[in-house]
Amino acid sequence: MGSFIFRSAGESHGKGLTSLVEGIPAGLEITEDYIHVDMARRQKGYGRGGRMLIEKDHAEILTGVRHGVTLGSPISMWIKNKDWENWQEPMSIGPSSKPAKLVTRLRPGHADLPGVFKYNQVDVRNILERSSARETAARVAAGAIAKRFLEEFGIQIHAHVISIGTIKVPPQKNIDWDRVEESEVRVADPSLEKTIIAHIDAIKAAGDTAGGIYETIATGVPVGLGTHVQWDRKLSTRLAAAFMSVNATKAVEIGTGFSQTELPGSKVHDIIELADPGSQYPFKRLSNNAGGLEGGMSNGEPIVVRAAIKPISTLSKPLPSIDLHTGKKVQAHFERSDVCQVPPACVIGEAMMAMVIADAMLEKFGGDHMEETKRNYRSYMQTVRLRGDAILSESERPSDDA
Repeated sequence: MGSFIFRSAGESHGKGLTSLVEGIPAGLEITEDYIHVDMARRQKGYGRGGRMLIEKDHAEILTGVRHGVTLGSPISMWIKNKDWENWQEPMSIGPSSKPAKLVTRLRPGHADLPGVFKYNQVDVRNILERSSARETAARVAAGAIAKRFLEEFGIQIHAHVISIGTIKVPPQKNIDWDRVEESEVRVADPSLEKTIIAHIDAIKAAGDTAGGIYETIATGVPVGLGTHVQWDRKLSTRLAAAFMSVNATKAVEIGTGFSQTELPGSKVHDIIELADPGSQYPFKRLSNNAGGLEGGMSNGEPIVVRAAIKPISTLSKPLPSIDLHTGKKVQAHFERSDVCQVPPACVIGEAMMAMVIADAMLEKFGGDHMEETKRNYRSYMQTVRLRGDAILSESERPSDDA
């Protein structure tokens, strides 16, 4: 049984980030240029802070790839922090000759307070460096490899913003993904784009931050990934955990999630009908409120996950707080930060979904080489189609009541 394993290491203002991927079969074509596309997408988005003007993220492949093809061994990547040049003394790995300037003013909403107690620290910097969203660059690099793997099976993943503050994007049946990519706030509607940008500008002028919701959609996912037999192996469990792990995420819903609680079951559950002859699956749905997941398994419909991003904890006009050392009332620490990170969170969400689905694909189809994985996949899909043909043939026979 295969699996996709991802680990990262590194601090926000340290030398750089390490991204480690294990489980990709041998024989997958991958290049640094392919990965760079998503690395650059993550750095875009209206409301980003000054750090993005410094960094030009590039994931250098160090191991696991030869001549542009995976070897089946662990793939390690290095993402250099250009801002390290300005932090060599404060973030020195060896002993420093200069006393460190301690960060002691706790930020409400950040990892500062629980982190310093958990790890018995006197300097909040020892917590904020790793809890920073800078770590997501390593996720996006790994997610790009997962996306490349999924492309071989016709699976595509896209994400867009559906709200920022109280500004909501109306539901869309056919999303113009090219337009989303052109948008600074990752919405397809030009008029809403202007409204959202004006809102972010007003929030920034007030020294505040803005949150919102984004939606990630995977198409082409085969039926039957995940399982109902154990709670932690459900695909819904794994997706929810992956999205909740992204910095500043406070809620996740699959399909129409929370709004389903306001409706009777007859208005929620997706009606099943026989598909047209020649379809990949014998059945089709008249809606997709389930978001492509039932019983912890993919059901052949697009997988839809929405995640709520809270306003960023670091405000340019800081909130009242307490000094860790003196106990006195102070203004919270200000560390250079974004105003709104919902648009770039879309790219991170794509990466997390790609890694989870890649893991589920490898779990089901295995394979040490891509040819073996594809062969197993084709065999399964052929079985699904044959069963579908049998069901459709049976449905065409006269019933006993005819």
